[in-house]
Amino acid sequence: MPEITEGSKASAFDMATDGGGRVSLDGLKGQTVVLYFYPKADTPGCTTEGQDFSALSAEFAAADAVIIGVSRDPVKKLDLFKAKYDLTVILGSDEDGTVCEAFGTWVQKKLYGREYMGVERATFLIDAEGKIRHIWRKVKVKSHAKEVLEVTRTLRGL
Repeated sequence: MPEITEGSKASAFDMATDGGGRVSLDGLKGQTVVLYFYPKADTPGCTTEGQDFSALSAEFAAADAVIIGVSRDPVKKLDLFKAKYDLTVILGSDEDGTVCEAFGTWVQKKLYGREYMGVERATFLIDAEGKIRHIWRKVKVKSHAKEVLEVTRTLRGL
């Protein structure tokens, strides 16, 4: 797998979304894409991150940016998560892990001395031509959505 760096071409993806839809990078050509990966729906940090991106969704839309949250949760769980917290972002279901693998977010983690594989909280800003313009790894949720919005606006010249 090629190294994922700023300036490299984003891996193509096509996955199921909440509400029975599908989302693909090809289908979003010409738009800026904020692709954020989170470990698990309906957990504290992931809920806050979804709410923060949702609260700024109109401002992202004004910058011609689409926000997609990606986890390995099944669509049914994403539907419940979205409804419970009134989330307005697209939630992608990567149950088989191919999108996480492609973006290098399926990683070894440690918790209380136990090692396991899980989704790294990370965000990728992809420009209208499909190039990765900014990468945030090991994201801290507090004020992350605002920071991504600022970089998105800068990218778009706003």
